Amino acid sequence: MTENPNDEGVNSAAGMSGPDGPLFRLIKDRRVAFILVGAVNTGIGFIWFVFFSMLYRQWWPDEAWTVFAVIASAQVTSTISAFFLYRHVVFRVRGHFWLDLGRFQLVYLGAFLLNLLVVPAMKLWLGLDEIFAQFLFTAVIAIMSWFGHSKFSFRRKEEG
Repeated sequence: MTENPNDEGVNSAAGMSGPDGPLFRLIKDRRVAFILVGAVNTGIGFIWFVFFSMLYRQWWPDEAWTVFAVIASAQVTSTISAFFLYRHVVFRVRGHFWLDLGRFQLVYLGAFLLNLLVVPAMKLWLGLDEIFAQFLFTAVIAIMSWFGHSKFSFRRKEEG
């Protein structure tokens, strides 16, 4: 795939700078593309959560503490896959890999810490199944990530 050198200063989705990612060849509305990848990331994250939930239930059945391990395991795996999808499929930014990854993880750190408070409480105090509780909390995570990524994660200083 060749890059157009004239794309260097193009404004990308959500205020990012740089050329658009390959998804924009199919979907021209930046908001729709961002939401579509966000939905895919949410699905991937939820699948990781279910996977780790079932895995930890197998290893330590009826242990209440495992919900914390499930959340942590799913957080690490899902944010890494989400980072690469946003970075290469939507925004296609170059350089600043570690800075972008750090910012990206900071956005999810807030959601992660809130997740550690809310989902276990819903399981332990309200008696909800952890997978159902996580499903309910997913909307909060999606909203937090939308604002965080659109204003912070892949942002580049305006040159000029």
